[in-house]
Amino acid sequence: MPEAISTTRERRAIPRSRLPALSPQALTLLAGLAFTLFYNQRFWSTVLGAEPPVTLADWGRLAGYGVVMTALHVVVFLPLVNRVSVKPLLSLLVMLAASVSYFTGHYGAYFDTHMIDNVLQTDNREAGELLTPGLALYLLLYAGLPALVVWRWPLQQRSWQRGLGMSLLWLAGGVGVLVVSLLLSYQSLSSLMRNHHELRYLITPGNAIISTGQVMAAGEPLPDVRLPIGEDAFRQASATGTPRLLVMVVGETVRAADWGLSGYPRQTTPRLASRDVINFEEVTSCGTNTAVSLPCMFAPIGKANYDECYIKSHESLLDVLQRAGYRVMWIDNQSGCKGVCDGVERYSPSPGNYPALCDANDCLDGVLVEELKQRVASIDRDTVIVLHELGNHGPSYFQRYPDAFRAFIPTCDGADLAKCSRETIVNSYDNAILYTDSVLNELIGVLEQQPSLATALLYVSDHGESLGENGIYLHGLPYAIAPDEQTRVPMAWWSSRAFERAAGLERDCLAQQASQPLSHDHLFHSLLGLLGVETRIRDPEMDISQACHSSRQPATQPYLANEGR
Repeated sequence: MPEAISTTRERRAIPRSRLPALSPQALTLLAGLAFTLFYNQRFWSTVLGAEPPVTLADWGRLAGYGVVMTALHVVVFLPLVNRVSVKPLLSLLVMLAASVSYFTGHYGAYFDTHMIDNVLQTDNREAGELLTPGLALYLLLYAGLPALVVWRWPLQQRSWQRGLGMSLLWLAGGVGVLVVSLLLSYQSLSSLMRNHHELRYLITPGNAIISTGQVMAAGEPLPDVRLPIGEDAFRQASATGTPRLLVMVVGETVRAADWGLSGYPRQTTPRLASRDVINFEEVTSCGTNTAVSLPCMFAPIGKANYDECYIKSHESLLDVLQRAGYRVMWIDNQSGCKGVCDGVERYSPSPGNYPALCDANDCLDGVLVEELKQRVASIDRDTVIVLHELGNHGPSYFQRYPDAFRAFIPTCDGADLAKCSRETIVNSYDNAILYTDSVLNELIGVLEQQPSLATALLYVSDHGESLGENGIYLHGLPYAIAPDEQTRVPMAWWSSRAFERAAGLERDCLAQQASQPLSHDHLFHSLLGLLGVETRIRDPEMDISQACHSSRQPATQPYLANEGR
């Protein structure tokens, strides 16, 4: 008798959930509804902007879109759920949906394959800048609490045979609802998606799942050794016998819209404006992120014929220059060269060597001036040095310049852009450009002080940046829908008279190209031309200096567009 009383008390002590027990399939349906209603704010705001509802029929059409989205997610997830897997799976999906929803909503990001590539290639420093208190609070509300509900929700007890039958029944019902809702919404939905291709990248969490799958499926094995290009390359001798030194500065996330030399009302490039530089006003990037643009800039096939597999499996411009007899160095103050510099000398500034310019992890771009000073004195042959800047990489623009360059105030002094006004974000961004202007001016100053070398400098940014225009921040949008702020970039050229004589370069002729529409596609061929390198892979029509050389030996073979393919 005492044992019975004790057992009864124990049972009474166990709290019973007030939530009704659900099948794994019903819990998945609830999650699908939650995704549609609470994790797709950017999708719905875009749809409402494109098709503002006026009549009751309009609202019914929007409800139909919601049914399609919910049914689609449920049909995809149902084959994966059972009593054991449903809670871990839904917890992971909630975490994914919350993360994607935060970045689509707060920064206007689109999760296509290029964005997934960015995520996979992001280093600890870049990731750390995005881990803000705002993100933590959002994940707590939209991931932590929902995941807790999922784990506390009781599930119905069924035999595996009955569970399998219910799964098949639910799947058949889900497919039926999806088909019917698609048929009813097809005309309006197909028109909407046709006119707004970007919407497919906003359907959360399906956007991240599908894009990740596409990236993984497209991962073709690369050759152990990159395939050669420009094997016939040779360089024409310096016309004066003086060794040539070209410094190419690859800017990071600098847009033409805020570049003082290109007509920006605010003077962000005062030092370059006082120098005899050629500013190219209409330059477009190959991509909207570094992972695409940087390799593309150094490849013979640019945006017009972009082929990621070809670029990754073949040598770059730097290999061709090295084969032609140039010494080539890459000095990196960023997160790497994305394979571009694999075949040449590579260096990275050590923060410990420059305490005034570096903290424990990062260095200001002024460190590249010091690196150039150390190496330039020993140069006695034709040389190319590529300096890869930290530049204006966001969202922590305020960390890209020293206090002395805090000219435009007030500034956004945090990584959480949602807490800053657009004015302060732009001010911080422009201060970073002001610092880049100073760095470039100092680099030119170093080159001017080399009487034994024929020196030149080319600056070009890899892609631009959105600073809140139309609610979009940062970069990485699909190129087809990317705004000019992300695709138009600054490019500037400076050359000493010694370099112009050594290269037989007519500067006034080159200056005439400044207002012409150009792109990253021209870089590969133009740098070969400016450096006097002949090879059949150089396209004379893409070389902006082609008509600007007083004397040039003809190429031994005609241009071959498909070499290496």
